[in-house]
Amino acid sequence: MVVDNFRAVLAQELNLDEVVVEFSRPETLRVFNNEVLLHDLPARWGQHSLLLEPLSPPILVVQLELEAGTWLYVATLLPMPELLGEHAWFSRERLLAGLIVLLSVLGLSLVGIRSATRPLARLARAARQLGRDLDAPPLRESGPREVAATAVAFNRMQERIREQVDERERLFSAISHDLKTPITRMRLRAEMLDDPQQRERFCAALDELSLLVKGALASVKGLDLHETVAAVAPRTVLDELADELTLQGGEVTIAGHAAPLPVKPLAFKRCLANLLENAVFYGRRAEVTLDDGPERLRIAIRDHGPGIPPGERERVFSPFVRLEPSRSRHTGGSGLGLGIARHIARAMGGDIALANHPEGGLVATLVVPRPQDVSPL
Repeated sequence: MVVDNFRAVLAQELNLDEVVVEFSRPETLRVFNNEVLLHDLPARWGQHSLLLEPLSPPILVVQLELEAGTWLYVATLLPMPELLGEHAWFSRERLLAGLIVLLSVLGLSLVGIRSATRPLARLARAARQLGRDLDAPPLRESGPREVAATAVAFNRMQERIREQVDERERLFSAISHDLKTPITRMRLRAEMLDDPQQRERFCAALDELSLLVKGALASVKGLDLHETVAAVAPRTVLDELADELTLQGGEVTIAGHAAPLPVKPLAFKRCLANLLENAVFYGRRAEVTLDDGPERLRIAIRDHGPGIPPGERERVFSPFVRLEPSRSRHTGGSGLGLGIARHIARAMGGDIALANHPEGGLVATLVVPRPQDVSPL
């Protein structure tokens, strides 16, 4: 293309027909009637302008006859000789420059994406922490306008949830307290009945009502969300509960160890106590297995009781649901233990599942996640 264009321009501008236009390499270029190589000329003749060591770019050579026996000889480099070299587009310089530009663009993009997503990540951490602790510190109300508005709305939501929980606790406590007085008054009147059979029936009904009130109050206290989080050794808590149940005639064996877990100590202990008491009451003895890991703690409690039918495993977590055939609250409990235990587990970000063991008995599995993100909000 270069040769044809050059020849066409010469023919058009100078009306030349006898002209030779071709490419040559420095090592094969000959001058003086094609008899002397360019490399053989003295340095002072200026051939260095055509020699670019270590490169060997093509040289455009033009020869035209001025008169009989006289020729004009012109040799020159192209303005960008590297374009016609082999693998010119993949030279090391081009690859290095392209790599630097690519890395720069990727780095700036990562910084921009990180800056844009950091507020969203902070909001996600705050939402997860809110599920575990209503008393978590509020989210920083800073950043771009939209992010700051979202943080403000999130903090207001947290305050409203906390106020509603506090109001619920005050309401349950007030109801339980107000019911104790009429129950006591009715018990005194029942004791004054002359008929022993009627007196026994009234007292039994009042005892059941009193247990219901105490169970409701205990449920509210067990779901208290204002306890401070602290590192607790699960094996130590289980050993203490096992000793208490042993004194009451139960049998508890524990296998495995676990690293300290940041939880609300009293709530965590109440959750384990409800599961162990339920296992000892219905299954006579309990076998506890701890399976610890970097992401979660798994505690399996197996009893040797009759188990629970598949259709009833979720229903037993509802308040005041008892599968024990006896109608007496003294033998069947209040039906709040499993519900309170699951609520505490879910407040810690975990859960409780029930399953029948292949060899008999029920297995209650408590899974509590270990906190992975401790970055400040």
